[in-house]
Amino acid sequence: MLKILKQYWGYSSFRPMQEEIIESVLQNNDTLALLPTGGGKSICFQVPGMMREGTCLVVTPLIALMNDQIQNLKKAGIKAVAINSGMHYNEIEAAYSNCLYGDVKFLYVSPERLENTTFQQVVSKMKVNIITIDEAHCISQWGYDFRPPYLRISEIRNIIPDVPYLALTATATPLVTEDIVAKLKFRQGRVFKAGFERKNLAYRIFKETDKTGRLIRMIKEEKGSVIVYVRNRKKTRDIAEILKKNKITAVFYHAGLDARIRKERQKEWSLSRVQVIVSTNAFGMGIDKPDVRQVIHYDLPNCIESYFQEAGRAGRDGKPAVASLIFQNQDVVTVKRRLAESFPPLDRIRNIYNALGNYFQIPEGSGKDIAYDFNIVDFSNHYEFNLMEVYSAIRFLEKEGFLYYNPSAGQFSKLFIPSTKEELYRYLVENPGSDRLLKELLRSYAGLFTDYVNINESQLAKRTGMAKEDVVKKLTFLDKIKLISYIPIKTKPQLVYVTERLNVSNILFSKENYRILKEAAELRLQNLLDFINNSLECRSRQLLSYFGEKQPKRCGICDVCLAKNKTELNKIEFSSISDQVKNILANGPKHLYELVSAVHGFHEEDIIAVLRWLLDHKQIIRNKDETLRWYEQLDMSF
Repeated sequence: MLKILKQYWGYSSFRPMQEEIIESVLQNNDTLALLPTGGGKSICFQVPGMMREGTCLVVTPLIALMNDQIQNLKKAGIKAVAINSGMHYNEIEAAYSNCLYGDVKFLYVSPERLENTTFQQVVSKMKVNIITIDEAHCISQWGYDFRPPYLRISEIRNIIPDVPYLALTATATPLVTEDIVAKLKFRQGRVFKAGFERKNLAYRIFKETDKTGRLIRMIKEEKGSVIVYVRNRKKTRDIAEILKKNKITAVFYHAGLDARIRKERQKEWSLSRVQVIVSTNAFGMGIDKPDVRQVIHYDLPNCIESYFQEAGRAGRDGKPAVASLIFQNQDVVTVKRRLAESFPPLDRIRNIYNALGNYFQIPEGSGKDIAYDFNIVDFSNHYEFNLMEVYSAIRFLEKEGFLYYNPSAGQFSKLFIPSTKEELYRYLVENPGSDRLLKELLRSYAGLFTDYVNINESQLAKRTGMAKEDVVKKLTFLDKIKLISYIPIKTKPQLVYVTERLNVSNILFSKENYRILKEAAELRLQNLLDFINNSLECRSRQLLSYFGEKQPKRCGICDVCLAKNKTELNKIEFSSISDQVKNILANGPKHLYELVSAVHGFHEEDIIAVLRWLLDHKQIIRNKDETLRWYEQLDMSF
């Protein structure tokens, strides 16, 4: 294990729990690993995948992360390929061929691909050594990103039995953990759960009327790299501009930007050339910058899981870091409205699906695996749909396995040479006009005869002295005569049909499924709102309790703990407040605001400080409905 870790990844030792997880997989145990963001989940399947003969199958819904990991594996000299709904069919055929006849060690697929008949035929002939399920919380209807195709992952065992499952996730409550094990039908299962506590990370919540002013002060007070998360693309630009006007170096980032611009901005920030990157949640997956000093949520996320995962990108180097969230009352109204809009009526979703088919002029029974250029704003305006409603409907159709939406444009064109070297040489002799371009391709790019390779037409134009338009025309012609396979760069967002277009009457959604999804989303949002409004209990303790950790300790560095540490009440003052609280609660449970207003003779911050102490020391107890009661009032009957 250590030899492979050192040889391919350059590490001399494993992080906590990685070694035990790898040993469990090598012993053929079905294994679930809960490791926090930045805990090194990929090593847990990549090392045993390299140790065992055959190919490790990796199921993940995150295409950006899929591509990122494949590039890193290739840099380490490890052969890896991906198959997802956004790929050209020629690329998919080449990937299948490499898996069957090449020495591919890692095959990454989206969950929908497991149901594809051709894929099943190919995988049945492969020697699969491990089945890895990344983002395993997607299998649970109680998870924050449930995807129905994940429910069918366990069926792959009918095709490739006796292969261990390794399920990985960074965020799962106890209920979701149980669900993962049950839905994947673990045989001799083992569960490894790393502690979620981050002792160097201070969680701080601020209720502000002037959010922007607070944001600027926070960034100026604490030096170092910062991520600011917002909820929409326009706001990424607006906030970045405001920061720059206040002499803070900043760039904005979202999935709608050109891929080259995204890469350039990510690099600028990663190398600390700019201090702040303002982004939607499109930024973060696969980002490994250890010295992020602050993650700031300027807008409310949908749930605690998202907040915890994004906040966890701060302070991975173990040095002090801060994860802050700034909100005002209007944000709560906005997030509740956004949740309601994200669940359009089922009939409305069917109408949008049907309109999409008409928009692309796809006959029923066709369109499968074809990518269409898609302008969501143009589509919404054309059919007079609400934009948010369209986006939510597409997300739902995507989760149900009908469509795949890629809002970001591609980064490179791709090229593969299916001809033999002899056929290519013969063509060059017979067509000397193509000599310059083909020779430059062979000089500039390795592996063209075995796999699709990213190419840059602008660079080829410079090196050959040709105009870029002529390079594209020549490559298109060579593709047409099947000497090469050329897939031009995609410049617009893509909508891909995972299945053929169906008649609306054949679009079947489970009403029960829909209800459970909506109720689970509402519960997750309520848990988030309870968390940000609970200024009595240590933030770290609240988060750790949510993820099932027993009796977590106070962190001492969050906003709640810092406020408590500042209290300077003498014993008489403390006892007076405590006695009043006890007498008030003797008449029955009360909400926090009722208690604070009922205690007389003291400032509000002093009353809250005493209530925090009483909560920490279990003198008062928080009920499920967020009311408080004195410990002696607990009902001990069975």
